Amino acid sequence: MPVSSEFTLLMVAGVCTLRVRGGQGAREDVKEGTAAARPSPLRSFEGEERPGSGRLPVTTRSNFQTGALFAMQHNGWDHALKVTADGKGLVGHAGAVLLRKAADQVGLTGLLSGALKEKRTSPLFDRGIALVSMAAAITLGATSMSDIGLLAHLAPLFGAPPSGPTIRRALDLAGSPRMLDRVARARAKARARAWELIAAAGTGFPWLAVAGKVLEGWIVIDMDATLVTARSDKERAAATWKKGYGFHPLGAWCRNTRECLAMLLRSGNAGSNTFADHKEVLAAALKQVPSRFRRKIVVRVDGAGASHDLVEHLLALDSGWRKVLFTTGWMITAADEEAIAMVPQDAWKPGTGQDGTAEEDKDIAEITHLLSRAENWPAGLRFIVRRVKPSRRQARNLTAFEKKTGWRYSVICTNIPGAGIAAVPGSHHPQFIDVLHRDHACVETAGIRTAKSMGLRNLPSKTWQVNCGWVIAANIAADLAAWTRLLGHRGEPELRDANPDTLRYRVWHLPARLARHARQRTLAISETWPRAEAFLACWQRLCALPAPA
Repeated sequence: MPVSSEFTLLMVAGVCTLRVRGGQGAREDVKEGTAAARPSPLRSFEGEERPGSGRLPVTTRSNFQTGALFAMQHNGWDHALKVTADGKGLVGHAGAVLLRKAADQVGLTGLLSGALKEKRTSPLFDRGIALVSMAAAITLGATSMSDIGLLAHLAPLFGAPPSGPTIRRALDLAGSPRMLDRVARARAKARARAWELIAAAGTGFPWLAVAGKVLEGWIVIDMDATLVTARSDKERAAATWKKGYGFHPLGAWCRNTRECLAMLLRSGNAGSNTFADHKEVLAAALKQVPSRFRRKIVVRVDGAGASHDLVEHLLALDSGWRKVLFTTGWMITAADEEAIAMVPQDAWKPGTGQDGTAEEDKDIAEITHLLSRAENWPAGLRFIVRRVKPSRRQARNLTAFEKKTGWRYSVICTNIPGAGIAAVPGSHHPQFIDVLHRDHACVETAGIRTAKSMGLRNLPSKTWQVNCGWVIAANIAADLAAWTRLLGHRGEPELRDANPDTLRYRVWHLPARLARHARQRTLAISETWPRAEAFLACWQRLCALPAPA
């Protein structure tokens, strides 16, 4: 018969003890030759290492005998610890009050309420508040419409949150073609007020610094596309160029503030350099820039998105009242390699890093006067070539010319004149133009990665229109994060320039207790929280902002 045993767990003096007592088959007078009579290899083992796969070391002495005691020592921190779910007045994710306060102080909540209002309708829950609530939830980490329930424990602060179906109806309304322009105008008005407040703050507007030189007065717009994987069948989802399945949205981000100015949701098979899409997104992004800041614009596009039509369109945007400069990538052909081969050796100048220091094994030269293809392009363009020593990964994709010379080349097309940018010394040099364009790579982190961490990693609905509304909510979430950083954390550089994950860990996911006394509500946070002072300072700065008209 099989051997059975009885296990008893004892707690004595803070030590858990497991007693194994012999059962029905553990008799003293077992017959010889049976399994119970054969000695076990573990019965007399008393070493510091138990036999097993890899002889894993342990720190407790073991004796696997019937009736033996196995001592399991506690770590100490969980001694006499009791976990319950009956707390009262507790608030998690207290950072939501900062996001909602920023939205209210710049007037975004009221503007969206007016934009989403329809005639002959009276919804029980304001659609503008529902959209701002969903954006705040996305900023806190929500990945689906049902995650709006996370705000239920904040009901004593904000009131009852919208339900999942209400959020879906609000997103469906915001993503409808008749509402897209109205929502965009509401966001532009709120952004104009936010930028005025940021410029009036003590630290001023965040102008971009390139190669140690500040581009004061210039707004830098980075355009790029990304892939969003669809793990189920969704409307207009299609195969992507990376052999995936999903969507291929195209966005434009403000490099100065890290806001998403505009984004166009597209099917997965949309092209990377489709001019019509780039023209639409760029026009929407320029409308989002307040008129006061719209006079000096720098647009940056990588080589995948550049096209002949886009370059002509960017040149046409430059007018008497508005200066538009741009840098784009350039696909190198055999004619370009011939021009590069004609560059004299003494014409190559050392490259410059983002801090303005010289770089080794990275050289820059201008080939405008050597490029035969330049005749087929509009006048006023300059072509800058950069060469670097290829890495082991890049060595597999080198052309025959690059293998022969031992360098890897890239070309930049720009309309920055030979005299450079006004009030920016040294901006006419090819090295400065190279640094300015290479800074476009920051859109992968400050733009796309931020968007992926705030709602764009997955589109939650099967319908196209609801997903368009979700993209708008994700863009608003990026705006709320940027305004909270620049207006509330302007005195803490670590938080002012932090990414969303850092802000969630340090500030937004802060726990608190809500107390009521003398007709007042007090949200108390722990005095031992490392960022308690930064949280309070952010709240006080947001409250000190003038109320919107």
